Amino acid sequence: MRATMIYGTRDIRVEDRPDPDVLLPGDAVVRVTAACVCGSDLWPYRGVREITEAKPIGHEFVGVVEAVGADVTVVKVGDFVVAPWAISCGECPPCRNGVQVACEHRAAWGATDEHGLPVDGGQSERVRVPMANGTLVPVPGVTEPDEALTKSLLTLSDVMGTGHHAALAAGVGPGRSVVVVGDGAVGLCGVLAAKRLGAERIIAMSRHEDRAAIARQFGATDVVAVRGKEAAETVRGLLGGVLADSVLECVGTHESMDQALRCTRPGGSLGFVGVPAGGSDLPIGTLFSKNISVGGGAASTRHYLPELLADVLSGAINPGLVFDSVMPLEDAAEAYKAMDERRATKVMLVPAAAAR
Repeated sequence: MRATMIYGTRDIRVEDRPDPDVLLPGDAVVRVTAACVCGSDLWPYRGVREITEAKPIGHEFVGVVEAVGADVTVVKVGDFVVAPWAISCGECPPCRNGVQVACEHRAAWGATDEHGLPVDGGQSERVRVPMANGTLVPVPGVTEPDEALTKSLLTLSDVMGTGHHAALAAGVGPGRSVVVVGDGAVGLCGVLAAKRLGAERIIAMSRHEDRAAIARQFGATDVVAVRGKEAAETVRGLLGGVLADSVLECVGTHESMDQALRCTRPGGSLGFVGVPAGGSDLPIGTLFSKNISVGGGAASTRHYLPELLADVLSGAINPGLVFDSVMPLEDAAEAYKAMDERRATKVMLVPAAAAR
């Protein structure tokens, strides 16, 4: 099969890899019909996270189950499934508490499972899925989704659930004012999540008109392009002299966290989901003096998948609009480059046959 590998800084290659097999009774093998590049994939691509040896990459995909182990009961051959970005057993205490990212048996796409067996990266033609019962989510009544539905289902593997997690952590609800820091796919999904949860005023921070347009489609009432103190004062002006009740930090840098804190009112709440890229430590003095509540972290998208899936299938939400480019898997290197250079917000990768 063909699979995407990362060799080092800005070195992405698509290579032949062995086809995966069922190796354990809890495994499933999924034929990937669509995968994508995540903003967090750009950290190793840019060299922020060192790559010491070539490895498969990708942690978001959807597809069709081709084989299952003897213990797999949640999915069957032929099911169309969504694979969350974190592999989880579904049975340990963290999983039962809805924190699948802290699964006691967690494995990682593109790495190994707890038995030391290799796990394929999501940007591949096929993937062995360990602990399929706890990980995979079948999509009822769907066998061959069109491109639009595929895009929305694919967001449920990561970015839509992560944006939702940020909104919940920030206490978003009816009547609340919200600021979203970050206009990548997660930030845009955070705007959609805030709208879905009933926020009254949603301010998206974006300097890119194409992304700002999506934010408005998703429910943003205002877009702020400036940064720093000026941005906070702009927010204050938009909200009648006060800062935001809830702020979503969806980037992971020192600058984005600083911006989020500047925009949070005293007594407000901040939800952070940006993968830390260094320098984003929380200033405890600011939190203390402003009584800001902070929550968030890695999103257990498996926990949120059922309710978000229902809204996607009903047409209540269309998060797939964050995908503004579709490329064949063979062009994965170009997909990374396009996102790195901000020529694309999020790229969906599809098998060569589907790309034609």
